Amino acid sequence: MSELDACLLARFPGTHVPDWLRRWLDQGLGGVLLFAENITGPGQLRELAADLRSQHPGVLIAADEEGGIVTRAEARTGSSYPGNAALGAVGDPGLTRQIAASIGAMLASGGVNLDLAPVADLGCHPANPIIGVRSFGADPARVAAHTAAFVTGVQSNLVAACVKHFPGHGRTDADSHLTLPVVGASLDELRAADLVPFLAAIEAGVRSVMTAHVVFPAVDDLPATISRRFLTGLLRAELGFGGVIITDALGMAAISDGVGSAEGAVRSLAAGADLLCLPAEPGAQQLARDTLARAIRSGGLPGDRVAESAARVRALAAWARPRPAAEPDPALGAAAARRALLVDTLLVNTGQVPLAAPPYVLDAGGRMSGLLDDDAGSLLGVLRERAPAVDGVRLAEPPDDPAELDVLIARAVARPLVLAVRDAHRRPWQAEMLARVLASRPDTVVVGTGTTHDRDLAGGNYLGTLGAGRANLAAAADVLLGRAGQAGPGSGAEPGAAGRDGRPERGPGGSR
Repeated sequence: MSELDACLLARFPGTHVPDWLRRWLDQGLGGVLLFAENITGPGQLRELAADLRSQHPGVLIAADEEGGIVTRAEARTGSSYPGNAALGAVGDPGLTRQIAASIGAMLASGGVNLDLAPVADLGCHPANPIIGVRSFGADPARVAAHTAAFVTGVQSNLVAACVKHFPGHGRTDADSHLTLPVVGASLDELRAADLVPFLAAIEAGVRSVMTAHVVFPAVDDLPATISRRFLTGLLRAELGFGGVIITDALGMAAISDGVGSAEGAVRSLAAGADLLCLPAEPGAQQLARDTLARAIRSGGLPGDRVAESAARVRALAAWARPRPAAEPDPALGAAAARRALLVDTLLVNTGQVPLAAPPYVLDAGGRMSGLLDDDAGSLLGVLRERAPAVDGVRLAEPPDDPAELDVLIARAVARPLVLAVRDAHRRPWQAEMLARVLASRPDTVVVGTGTTHDRDLAGGNYLGTLGAGRANLAAAADVLLGRAGQAGPGSGAEPGAAGRDGRPERGPGGSR
C-alpha cells in the first residue's frame, strides 16, 4: 500500500513520534505536518525532524510558516517576520524575497522541507474572517509580484513553497474551518484577478499548490478541493502546473460536514490532488486511509491515478533537501515591520506620537493563544517589556458591565491612553468600545493590528501595524515610545520555539 501512503500528509499530537506514525513511515508515508504542539524550540525541532527521517529518509516534513500571525517554528515567541499585509504595504518584492529566504533558512536549519506558504489570496473582502492580514493586498498585480518573490526566497533554501488557497479564498465572508464558503465569481472573473498570483507563482517555479475548500457555483457545484474541473482542468491543463497539489486540511468543516473527511480524501485524490492533508485525530486519519484503500481495491479510485500522485510526491521530496542558503536574519523582519509603519495610509496623525509618558493601554488587538506569553502576544506586553511603567489591561471580549469600560478609561487619567483593536470593523463589540473610548478621550491613540479597515473608525490618531505578530507589535511599541529605529528588547532575538492555522492559531493545514 506504499503508493497510497505516499499520498498522505499526517499529523500527530505531542513532541515525540508515536509508534503508529512510525509504522506509517515504514510503509512510505508521504509527509508529516507539524503544528505548534509538536515544537518546543529550534533544537527540539531538529531532533524531531532527524527522528522522522531516521524512520523514512524521503518523508516530507511540512509546516505553515507564513510569518506574522501564522507561525509554527516561532509560535511560542511570536514570529520574527511581519507577515504578508505589511510586506505588501511596503511594496518592495525584493524585501519580500529576502524575508522569505530568511524564513526558509530557519525552516531548513530545523529540517523542515515544505513550507505551506505563501498565501496568494487577494485581500478583497473586508468581512473575510480568515485571510485578512495574511494577504499581500487586494491588487492582483501587487499580490502576484510578492507571491512570486516569496516563492523564490523560500525555495532558495531547497525548502518547497506551497502557494495557497487555489483558486482563491479572498472573496469569501466565511471561514472554511467552520463552514463551506460559497463565492459567486465567474471563471472569467477568477482569471482576471484571483488566479493572477497563482500563475505568477507557477511561473516562478513553485513546487506545490494548496486547494481551497470553497465552492464557485458558476464553475462547479463542488468545493475546489474535490473538483476535477478546478484541479485537473484549470490548475493542470490551463495553468500548466506540474507539481504537487496539496489539499487544505480535510478535517475542516467545509469538507467534514459535507462529504466527510474520509470520502473527501477519496474524491480529492480522484479529482487530481496528490497529497492529502488528513484530519488531526489519529482515528480519523486511519479511517481516511482505510476508506482510500477500499476505494482502490473496488476500482472506484484508479490505481494509476494514485501512482501518478505518489510519483509527484516522491519527486518533490527528492528535490526538497533543505539546505540553508544563509543564516536566518530576524533583523530583516524587524526592519520590514518598521518600514510598514511609514506607509501613509497607516500612520494618520503624528501629533500624539511618540507618547509624552508611559501610557495606559486597553488592548483588544493581540492574540489570545495559550502558547504565546504576554510579551510576545500583545501590544501591552511588548510595551511593558520596553517600559515597565506602562500599565493597562487585555480584553478578549467586552466587559460584562458597560460601566466597567468607564472605570478602565478613568485609570488613564493624566496619562496617554492607547487602545489596540483588531479588525473592529467586523467585530461589533470592538467597534462599540472604540467609539465609546474616543467619545471620552478624543486624544486616544488607536493602534489597529488587523487590516486597514479600522482606520476610518479611529479618528485622527491611528497607527496601523497590519498584523499582530511579534515583529508588528514591536515596531508599533518602538514608535509609540519614541524608539523607532532601535532594536528594542527581543526585536532581533534568535528564532525561538515553536508552535498554525486551524485558524492562524490552529493551523491552513487547517492548515489555515
